[in-house]
Amino acid sequence: MTGTTDPSLVTRAAAPEMTVAQIAELAGVSVPTVSRVINGRSDVAPRTRAKVEEVISRHGFRRLKKPAGRSALVELVFHELAGAYAMEIIKGVERVADQNGLAVVLSEMHGHTPGRGWIEGVLARRPIGVIAVFSGLTPQQSDQIRSRDIPFVLLDPTGDPGHQFPSVGAANWSGGFSATRHLLELGHRRIATITGPHRMLSSRARLDGYRAAMDAAGTPVTPDLIYEGTFQTEDGLTHGRTLLALADRPTAVFTHNDLQALGLYRAAAEAGLRIPDDLSVVGFDDLPLTGWITPPLTTVRQPLTEMAASAADLAITLGRGETPQHHRLELATELIVRGSTTPFGAP
Repeated sequence: MTGTTDPSLVTRAAAPEMTVAQIAELAGVSVPTVSRVINGRSDVAPRTRAKVEEVISRHGFRRLKKPAGRSALVELVFHELAGAYAMEIIKGVERVADQNGLAVVLSEMHGHTPGRGWIEGVLARRPIGVIAVFSGLTPQQSDQIRSRDIPFVLLDPTGDPGHQFPSVGAANWSGGFSATRHLLELGHRRIATITGPHRMLSSRARLDGYRAAMDAAGTPVTPDLIYEGTFQTEDGLTHGRTLLALADRPTAVFTHNDLQALGLYRAAAEAGLRIPDDLSVVGFDDLPLTGWITPPLTTVRQPLTEMAASAADLAITLGRGETPQHHRLELATELIVRGSTTPFGAP
């Protein structure tokens, strides 16, 4: 795109309205160059782009009104686009998008922060809104998203989202508490847990719930029964092998997601242990596969599809310039008892 954009496109916060030409003058570049940066065009030198973005950030520019011709798209961004977890999220977003006559664009970050190419693509596509799963933005990217008035919703955020962006999550603390309390009520006391990364809010909350349940039961929490993982199947296999090789091995394990529980099933089989006779296991998520493995997995249901649908509703509402009922949503979790847990010492 060349030429100028609507002079009312951006304005300086709490100051007289400013034009694209004024942005160009401050940055020392041409008006068409500013237009290309604003609209996410890739044909701008990195140094020049940085100068324009710095001016926008420093002076608090924002869009005065929604741009015409916004694409009928919802952008769904994953840290890792693989497995049943991602499919449940996609189902929820696609359901709401379809109801609103919108398409869904999927992106994978291959890391925890989107790269520059991703942000430029979003600005060029001009979606109704962006939903980021298990991820966050750099301060610069946050400024770029805000300056273009593109709604950005965090789904299952890695850290405390605060009030900068709307967010949708689950009751992770109560999920961790109910999983551990279930094992305690079955008479288990040597209860291990395999967590997700400590930097992730959901993992810390589940671990805090585990600790609280143990404390409420007067059962000591020992460091040798807590292992940090990455929410991958390999966590359950690797850490499971270590836990089950202990002289005083655990009689039950709470894993922070169902994939880790699958790995733990293999570790138990390698050790010649039977689930649940020799080892009780509780997972987290309630992915569809948990009802098909042997024995079916006791797990904490995290309503992933409903969470994704709520995030899509939130993004679309904001994209239409409407005010949502809630800025931050937390959906309830539920313990689903199946065949992988049994009372301690049961014959």
